[in-house]
Amino acid sequence: MTFLWYIPNQVDPGHRGDDTVQGHNSIERLTELARLTEDHGWSGALLGTGWGRPDTLTVATALAARTTTFQPLAAIRPGYWHPAHFASAASTLDQLTGGRLLINIVSGQDNLAAYGDSEGDQPQRYARTKEFLQLVRRLWTEQDVTYDGEYFSVSGSTVATRPVVREGRPHPTLYFGGASDAAQRVAATDADVQLFWGEPLDGVAARIAKLRELEDELGREHPPLEFGLRITTLVRDTTEQAWADAEAKVAKMADGPGHRDPLRVKAVGQQRLLELAERGEVLDDNLYTTPGKYGGGGAGTTWLVGSPDDVAKSLHRYRDLGITHFILSDTPYREETVRVGDQLLPLLR
Repeated sequence: MTFLWYIPNQVDPGHRGDDTVQGHNSIERLTELARLTEDHGWSGALLGTGWGRPDTLTVATALAARTTTFQPLAAIRPGYWHPAHFASAASTLDQLTGGRLLINIVSGQDNLAAYGDSEGDQPQRYARTKEFLQLVRRLWTEQDVTYDGEYFSVSGSTVATRPVVREGRPHPTLYFGGASDAAQRVAATDADVQLFWGEPLDGVAARIAKLRELEDELGREHPPLEFGLRITTLVRDTTEQAWADAEAKVAKMADGPGHRDPLRVKAVGQQRLLELAERGEVLDDNLYTTPGKYGGGGAGTTWLVGSPDDVAKSLHRYRDLGITHFILSDTPYREETVRVGDQLLPLLR
């Protein structure tokens, strides 16, 4: 099992209610957060991406240079990178860090025109992502690669600096998200890990079953797809204190502007999360859906709330479904990296 945290790769401070501190995105602050993950049981942390945010591979390089075991899970977009350029940059970083790099492929909508990209409809977007994944894998594992696709092509291409190879790891692990039919078909054949947001157990079970069917139907050529959960975990010493703090946080959100990323709202996975509130404020004992009503988006739309034992019990249930990668977070990031790492992770291991 892999346990990762989240480091806010943001120009603007106060992400998801984090402390607004001077230099929140400085190398000193980010290094502090990365070292805290090392010291408190985490394998590494996700670095988010999007136009207007710091470049993830640059941030990952800086943090890897200042840590010893920290694994950056760098989110990247196929339209922002050309596959050969990305394969070279990523394999160089992987080699320099001794094989610590993880990659999260993001195909959701972005401010594409700002960096000269364009896209068609959803099927076209994921068709391009599929080619990106296929070509990057080949460039990482083969020499003299020639590829002529609809969206990308290379001729006689060899990446000079190769990724670190270990048993069961031919290259950096490729994480992938997306709940649409087009996204699931890409995951079933070309990703290493499919990430889910915080859906109830029945929803995750149904999606895993669907992806297993697609693996067989589409003829997966790689080792079986693995599964991960990206979710907020609000952990306190007692159940009562956790719920009191969760409700206080939501009340503060309700008094705020309620901003939600308009591009993200269009995503199928985000819509699935927002619709959960219609089933109830609390699902599966402690999956809190109310944050989504007041601007909580992505992994902040639903929260697992409770004591360390409560939240561990819930995560064990996801593990029983087949989830082996967990990306957790809560704010303020500095304090919660320590609290959740020290109180929750021992119960999961």
